[in-house]
Amino acid sequence: MGGVTSSIAAKFAFFPPNPPSYTVVSDKSCGGKLCIPEIPRRENVDVLKLRTHRGNEIVAVYVKHPKASASMLYSHGNAADLGQMFELFVELSLRLRVNLMGYDYSGYGQSTGKPSECNTYADIDAVYKCLKEQYEVKDEQLILYGQSVGSGPTVDLASHTPNLRAVVLHGPILSGLRVLYPLKHTHWFDIYKNVEKISLVNCPVLVIHVSCLLFNFLILPFPNLLSFLPFSRSPQLNSYNL
Repeated sequence: MGGVTSSIAAKFAFFPPNPPSYTVVSDKSCGGKLCIPEIPRRENVDVLKLRTHRGNEIVAVYVKHPKASASMLYSHGNAADLGQMFELFVELSLRLRVNLMGYDYSGYGQSTGKPSECNTYADIDAVYKCLKEQYEVKDEQLILYGQSVGSGPTVDLASHTPNLRAVVLHGPILSGLRVLYPLKHTHWFDIYKNVEKISLVNCPVLVIHVSCLLFNFLILPFPNLLSFLPFSRSPQLNSYNL
C-alpha cells in the first residue's frame, strides 16, 4: 500500500513539458560549444551537459554576472523546463548581481532518464559538484533556491551542506503526501520529506509563501507552507507572503 501511495504522490509531482521547449546543439562556429537555438545567444551564458551518479545526462545553464559576489543554484517547479525558465534566470542574475545556475531534472527538457525523487537528488548533486569544481564556487557564496517541487532537492542538499550563504524556498511543499492529504506524521514511503529535513539546515532561510499556489491542478493551502516555521532550526528564518 505504501509503495502505491508513494507512486501516486510521485505522479502528481512531475509534469515535464511535452514536447520540450528547447533543443541543445553543438555550435561548430564556436568550437563545438553547446547552445540552445530557441533562446537568444549571450556571451555570459554557458550551456552544459552533466552526468549524474545515477547515469543520466542533464542539461544546465550558467548565467554569469561580472560583479557577482554570490552564486545561486535554482531548482525550478514541476511543470517547466529550462527553455521556459531561461529569461527569468537572466533577469534574476542581472537584478540580484549573482551568477546563476539552473538545470533540468532527469526526464525534463533535453535531460535523459525519468523524473523521480532519487533522480532529482542526483541531479542537484551533479550541478553542485559542477559549481564547486568547474566554477570554484565556495559554499559560503552559494544560495540555494527551490520553487515548489524544487524545494525537495534544495532542502535535501542544504540538509547535508553546512555553511551555505542562504536558502530560498518559494512555495515549498512539506512532503509529497502532504500535498494530497493533511497528514500529521511522516510515513516511510513519503517523498520529499522536507518537513523532516528542514531542521538540519543551519544557514539563513527565506520562505516565500503564496496564498493560493496551483500545484498541478491542486491547491496548496497556506497552512501547508506556513508549517515550515516551527520545524526549522535556522538561525535566521524569514517568511514573506505574496
